[in-house]
Amino acid sequence: MQKKMTSILFTGIIALSLAACGAPEGGKEAAAGANESGTPSAEQADVPYKTLFQKSVFLGDSITEGLSYHDVLDEAHVIGNAGATAEYSQDEVDNLASKHPDDVFILLGGCDLYMPVDDPKEYFLTQYAKLIGKIKGKLPKAKIRVLSLTPVTAAAEQEEPRYRNIAEFNAGLKELAAKEQVEWIDLAPIFADNPDLFDTDGIHFKPEFYPLWLDYLKEYLKS
Repeated sequence: MQKKMTSILFTGIIALSLAACGAPEGGKEAAAGANESGTPSAEQADVPYKTLFQKSVFLGDSITEGLSYHDVLDEAHVIGNAGATAEYSQDEVDNLASKHPDDVFILLGGCDLYMPVDDPKEYFLTQYAKLIGKIKGKLPKAKIRVLSLTPVTAAAEQEEPRYRNIAEFNAGLKELAAKEQVEWIDLAPIFADNPDLFDTDGIHFKPEFYPLWLDYLKEYLKS
């Protein structure tokens, strides 16, 4: 009984800690409406992202979920869950494997910054290594591509100081990718060239981010 109550309490603490990791303000309806406001969708721009990434699956949190929110990719190629962490994404490995992708793009870590443990970075890297191992076990021929955590605005960092640890998390993640012999992709150049991609919360992104993201990633499909 004591063990059960401790587990319930820990789950509750995690839920509260990850509250800031949800979907962009306004949820899916707001995101869908963004294209109606004049921002061209991938289809309108005649960019064949759905064809280019037809053998790929993206695994991640609410930022990844935006790929299907904005209809840049079909939902079948996106496993994005608001509040997802490296630990809980391990529950999606069977779902991922059922899609038989050639390429797996993983974008996680924003919510792991909030994990209520003594050493969030070490916990994140341990769980991420387990995630990679499980994917390798189910999809031994798939190309696994680890993406860096995305930045936040200065205002978001001031409101939540834990965002200052993004660079440290990325450094650890880059080392982990090398150790696990999977591909590391640094997304920083996207934001260096396009500083106005952030949504109002300073954490999530405007619809314009997603075509730029896939334009950047499509070069890696050649490797």
